[in-house]
Amino acid sequence: MRKDTIRQLVNVVALVATIAVNGLANALPLNGLTTGEISDRFDVYFVPAGYVFSIWGLIYLALGAFAVYQALPGQRDNPRLRRVGYLFALSCAANLAWLFFWHYELFPLTLVAMVILLLSLIAIYLRLGIGRSQVSLAERWLVRVPFSIYLGWVTVATIANVTSLLDYLNWGGWGIGAEAWAVIMLVTATAVSSAVALNRGDIAYSLVLIWALSGIAVKHAATPVVSVTAWVTTVVVALVMVIGAWWSNRPRPSAALGA
Repeated sequence: MRKDTIRQLVNVVALVATIAVNGLANALPLNGLTTGEISDRFDVYFVPAGYVFSIWGLIYLALGAFAVYQALPGQRDNPRLRRVGYLFALSCAANLAWLFFWHYELFPLTLVAMVILLLSLIAIYLRLGIGRSQVSLAERWLVRVPFSIYLGWVTVATIANVTSLLDYLNWGGWGIGAEAWAVIMLVTATAVSSAVALNRGDIAYSLVLIWALSGIAVKHAATPVVSVTAWVTTVVVALVMVIGAWWSNRPRPSAALGA
């Protein structure tokens, strides 16, 4: 029981630290630069319009709900939360590391931190059994949905981080133009989202991708090939989301027979 209590406390402290430092990073700002100012330096297409980043408010609100829920005495011995263990604290540490690397312009290290963040969230997602088992309504909304949203956004952020780093390194793209690479990245994001939707029926995850892809379409409206592709992929993700949700919730033969 003591170990579980420590885990609950560490998760709360880790989230509070993450939210506080992220807020200060732009309020101070850290190293005299805001996160957006640094991002604007890179000439890449896989970046959504500024308003899209408001999703961080939703993410931190959702993670706050998770932190409170998992800290409740009644959730101390929740087997799924126990399986998550300290992975959430690790994700917070990776989030913080990325922030410092980004603001101090250590861009190659930002990708290392981002990959650790992505992998830790994937591990949490799998250990929670999202789309694979039934849980209470409270746990669904206060645990599973927050991590679906967070993983969805970090999926997009990882691709964006890769494109920004390649631009920083002046990578030639093997002779392929920036617009073509943007199309490749959009298709890649769509493929990943479709796989999650069809295998997990995760609506929250897909909605984040729809939000991000439509934001890319809006930001790059002056570049038709990127904007049109972004809108097309947005529609594809939406359609696959509906199919995946239907497939996951369809009546099973055993259920229909009363088994």
